[in-house]
Amino acid sequence: MGLLLVLLLLLPAVLPARCCEPPEGSAGAVRALSARLLGLAGDPARDPDPAVYLALRLAREHDPRLERRYLERLQDAFQRPYGRSLQAHGHSRWDAEHSTYVSAAEPPHTGRLALYLLGLQATCPPASAHRSLVTWLKYYLEEDWTGSRRHGHPLTSYYQYGLGVLALCVHHKRVREEVIRRLLTAQHHGRLGHGGNSVDTEAVVALAFTCLERRRLVGTELAAELRAAAHGASKSMAETQGPDGVIGNIYSTPWALQVFLATGTCQTEPAFGQAMTALLENLEAFGTAATMAQVLPVLHGRSYLDIASMHCQEEPDTLTPLDMEPLAEAPGNKTVQLVVECPLPWCYELRLYDRPVAVPAAASLLDVLQAAAALHPHDFKFHTQDTPQGPFLTQVLGLEARREKRNYWQLLTAPNTPLQMGIADYRPQDGETLILRLSEW
Repeated sequence: MGLLLVLLLLLPAVLPARCCEPPEGSAGAVRALSARLLGLAGDPARDPDPAVYLALRLAREHDPRLERRYLERLQDAFQRPYGRSLQAHGHSRWDAEHSTYVSAAEPPHTGRLALYLLGLQATCPPASAHRSLVTWLKYYLEEDWTGSRRHGHPLTSYYQYGLGVLALCVHHKRVREEVIRRLLTAQHHGRLGHGGNSVDTEAVVALAFTCLERRRLVGTELAAELRAAAHGASKSMAETQGPDGVIGNIYSTPWALQVFLATGTCQTEPAFGQAMTALLENLEAFGTAATMAQVLPVLHGRSYLDIASMHCQEEPDTLTPLDMEPLAEAPGNKTVQLVVECPLPWCYELRLYDRPVAVPAAASLLDVLQAAAALHPHDFKFHTQDTPQGPFLTQVLGLEARREKRNYWQLLTAPNTPLQMGIADYRPQDGETLILRLSEW
């Protein structure tokens, strides 16, 4: 009787783990998406992307031969900048432990190197492998922080900085407490971004915190702070979930699900199931290699923290690449009304630009912006920044969105509906009015 009571008490703690799995009936759609990403990965014309390799490695089915070839292409791409030691590169006075270094001529590549190191760890290497790359990443984390002394944020972004800390942790490398507290302070003071971009960054930082705490790479007191911060981020994401199940936007939702999975709150948080349903209902939004790579890990019930405990033996060689058919070019043209708004306190005049732009029927919002810049070069100019999720709008008509001013360029379709896709993915309808609005976060 006593044993039965113990089993009954333990039963509720074991069963909820099933809710961390994707819903029944979704396996076919997830497998098809994995096969499509595998097909894109096999295209030699596409530059290799460490995030794509991570998605392939975290899947439940594999094509070992194609994954091996893709890894070789990645290694070729990263061999030139990181094939030499820091000393050979001219940074002999830099010390990873004491944080004294000579500034490099090029900007830090914190996020890109972090993703590459995560990908290498997903191959189950020997413990001492990639020591030189780890040293490079520690160097970038310190150089990246020089921007904060002038601008209040890293030279790259808190997203990339968080990825750097996460990659070091997954490689079981200790991170100086000062580096960790930079992220804790940024989270406590709400400096991690805005909208969907904020969810991405908060999620990466929460994953880094959870990894450091789980792998016991910090002291007891700091571990408790990191655990509380990660669970606070998970709770915050659940509270911001929309009625459609989306958290931030459709592309940031997979990052939120990684946090639920990594922290174990997927077992108790209703937002997890609702967000997973939203992703499965909107799989057509994930049509590029970058966006597929973003969503597939969570559709397989995995987070980047699973890389730290991967076993590479006896992986099923059951996945076949699926070649994607090119999008059929829709015939004819369409006209989109493009509006730029800049409210107080940044501008005295709200509407700065309001003109129709004629583009091909299959044009994306990015195509619309490029057409407007070509049609009215003196009246319309814009700039973007490349991110893992595609181009991000940073400047319109000379007005730059800046973290110090806590503003960003919000994308809306009239009258006031925020877009759930990036500028390269969203394809407006004929006659639609698109608004670029400088907004506060």
